[in-house]
Amino acid sequence: MKKPAEKIIAHVDPDLRDLIPGYLENRQKDITTIKKALSASDFDKIRVLGHSMRGSGGGYGFMPISKIGEAFEKAAKKNDPDQVKNNLAKLSDFLQRVTLVYD
Repeated sequence: MKKPAEKIIAHVDPDLRDLIPGYLENRQKDITTIKKALSASDFDKIRVLGHSMRGSGGGYGFMPISKIGEAFEKAAKKNDPDQVKNNLAKLSDFLQRVTLVYD
């Protein structure tokens, strides 16, 4: 039997409490957008979304999103669909497992 994935604890600034749910929801939408872009071989769109994630993740207290965004950016520049898919899995996993702690 597969054990449940461990939660990822994210310590977040309480001042961002109202913004975080929307931010994470938008990253969930990015997954759908990147999948569509990938099926259309629109690596430029993937690069732009990755760049945006790279820039915003840390500001919201989510360094893993920044790192994944950077990886999307690099994969898109190389037109590497396998790396894009790999990073989609990482982003999806992070979003499913993240637990917020406001402190």
